[in-house]
Amino acid sequence: MTNSAPQRPDLTRELIARAAQSAAHRAKRVRNQLDAVQGRHTDHANAKILSRILADHDWPGHRLVGPDGARAAWSIALHSDDDPAFQRAATTLLGRAVQAGDALVTHWAHLHDRALVTSGRDQEYGTQLLLSADGIELCPLTAPASVDARRATVGLPPIALALKAVRRRYAADSCADETPTVVLAGAA
Repeated sequence: MTNSAPQRPDLTRELIARAAQSAAHRAKRVRNQLDAVQGRHTDHANAKILSRILADHDWPGHRLVGPDGARAAWSIALHSDDDPAFQRAATTLLGRAVQAGDALVTHWAHLHDRALVTSGRDQEYGTQLLLSADGIELCPLTAPASVDARRATVGLPPIALALKAVRRRYAADSCADETPTVVLAGAA
């Protein structure tokens, strides 16, 4: 990874602003204070902007947009659930950036899992969770017995520790009677 200034600070600012707006909408949606249509519109618009950036620059990694901009791009791709084909394409480009040392493998693992879940398949690394009135649970997982070994290969902690941390974080904020069912990303 690089510590130098991003090559495209304009893209950095745009990605960070869009990811922050989307995160604020998701937080309100989890608290059941926002119409889901408005949040989906924001995610769709953000995916279109990121799609343009991917077409022009490939994955916006650390060299192009810095660590904060790269994290924002990852967040936008992660929440582009309405466009599974785009999400899969973004996963491929992010994987190439990881191989080039320009992105985080943990980001790739989360996006890879999200693309699998969005496509109706079982996730591999256990990063995608469901928050519902019944609590927090993992989305379906391929070969659960070996998940910790897979997680270790991408720098993620054991699943039990990740779940404990997520449950602790969301337990303090949740109202069980009002909690909608949503997929949590970037948490495990």
